[in-house]
Amino acid sequence: MPELPEVEALRIGLTKYLPGRTITKVEVLKPKLISGRGNIRRASSKKTTTFIHGLTNATFKQIERRAKNLKFIFKDGQIMLVHLKMTGQLVYVGPRSRVDGGHPIKESNRELPNKQTRIIFHLDKGTLYYNDTRQFGYLLYYPDEAAFQKENHFELHGPEPLNPEFTEEYFVSALKKRTGVVKPVLMGQEVVVGLGNIYADEVCFAAGVRPTRKISSLKRGEIGRLYWAIRSILKRAIELGGSSVSDHRLADGSRGNYAREHKVYGRSGEACLVCGSLLKTVQCGGRTTVYCPRCQR
Repeated sequence: MPELPEVEALRIGLTKYLPGRTITKVEVLKPKLISGRGNIRRASSKKTTTFIHGLTNATFKQIERRAKNLKFIFKDGQIMLVHLKMTGQLVYVGPRSRVDGGHPIKESNRELPNKQTRIIFHLDKGTLYYNDTRQFGYLLYYPDEAAFQKENHFELHGPEPLNPEFTEEYFVSALKKRTGVVKPVLMGQEVVVGLGNIYADEVCFAAGVRPTRKISSLKRGEIGRLYWAIRSILKRAIELGGSSVSDHRLADGSRGNYAREHKVYGRSGEACLVCGSLLKTVQCGGRTTVYCPRCQR
């Protein structure tokens, strides 16, 4: 699943092409993807009709990001919230350009639409395809900002890690209210958004903290190091276009370059780049976790 840097890179890429483009026709081939965001979703003919009618003739105004979601805002106020989840892909094909973002689906390189295509947005110039192999993603329609806010989609989400409200004081206070283990708490999205398996491992290594430590065992200095690691690593990853280590691709189809700077993620059994010790693997919060037994305490 793409994490904050990859989704932000995708937002930046699509912003070069979509604003000003008008949707002339919408084809919903898999209605359940626009009918809700839970694990169990059923197709809704009412929501499908509302989705199609609401977005037909709508003109893209801007694209924002919240956590790992893309928020498409249209000139008349409509909103479409998109989460790629594990295998979602957005492909824009223009008169003289093509951009891809998300899971690299082989069929999309040969033909569009294909058997993985779930929703098609025909534009006045070009076409935007939403493809999804495992169909975990969602595209939700709201007629206006008030309707979007009423649903409280991000009610349980913490602040953006690079925004001013994410201060070290806030982070210290938020962790004091939490129980459990460091890595799952960082990935939980309630204290701070955007961290997944990749960046949680990298942040813990940079801070010298084992991902399996209990939150209650952290000293003030360790919390401070975690805070600054979150900010610096995510900022650097965004600058480099994120980490493309398996499924995720950027808007231009390329792979993010931050993977070249990974210190622990994906390097189990290799030598630590700092001390030379062999990196170890452990299951933490149901996720494969890599750490250095010497550098991380």
